[in-house]
Amino acid sequence: MDDLIKKFKISPKTYFSVKDHDPEFTGKFTTNEAAELLNELSAEMSKLQEQMYAQNKHSLLIIFQAMDAAGKDSAIKYTMSGLNPQGCQVYSFKQPSPEELDHDFIWRHYKALPERGRIGIHNRSHYENVLVCKVHPEFSLNDEYVAKESIGADFWKERYESIRNFEKHISINGTVIIKFFLNISKKEQKKRFLERIDQPSKNWKFSSADIDERALWDDYMRAYEDAINATSKNHAPWYIIPADKKWFTRIAISKIIIDTFKSMQLQLPELSDLEKLKLEDCRNRLLNEK
Repeated sequence: MDDLIKKFKISPKTYFSVKDHDPEFTGKFTTNEAAELLNELSAEMSKLQEQMYAQNKHSLLIIFQAMDAAGKDSAIKYTMSGLNPQGCQVYSFKQPSPEELDHDFIWRHYKALPERGRIGIHNRSHYENVLVCKVHPEFSLNDEYVAKESIGADFWKERYESIRNFEKHISINGTVIIKFFLNISKKEQKKRFLERIDQPSKNWKFSSADIDERALWDDYMRAYEDAINATSKNHAPWYIIPADKKWFTRIAISKIIIDTFKSMQLQLPELSDLEKLKLEDCRNRLLNEK
């Protein structure tokens, strides 16, 4: 793991505070080299994906969480553009349906897990239940199982424990987990909101509710800090990705995914001696066709 990745990874023994991470960080990289580097990283990622698919031993779950306008959609679009779509699935989680509310809060996320050999990308995730629901406890009350008087410190501790247990279970069973928090500054979010308002082609991306949530910025930052500190484990690490410069965000995400692939010791399946003999026989039959 190179120093860049180490910088963004939250160790289970490290206390995460948003103020300690610079949203504008770009390291030694420049915009001039970004496009070429991303092409190289995309090609390498594609090769590694093919090996994982062929090996069929692991799956990869990539989780994206962020404030509005942090660039989750574009990060997914550009960093995953070189992957084979047959081995990749993206889920964007919206407000729970009545059926989903009749189950525990992790149920719908469990259903969306990637099978072995495939990549699953979750645009928002089970963490919404300890982020937006912590800022808006009334959302949790939509769950008939949750009583108003039960929502206190112990309630959130139990949800963190449920998340840790869920991630530990799927990790033991072959799912490798990466969790990205795209760390955008409040200043940059304001800039992107104004672009969405001022450019007609981007109006559809904006909702007046986004401004209401922006007013709760500090509450959200505390919720992120609590969730990340409670759930960043070696088998399910959180990475805090600077998000003010989209081109760098994409580089950082790509490098971390590649590093994760390499840690899985991927290789194409090796044929047995018998299968090699069958392969040679098939070759000869094809060559001798009339």
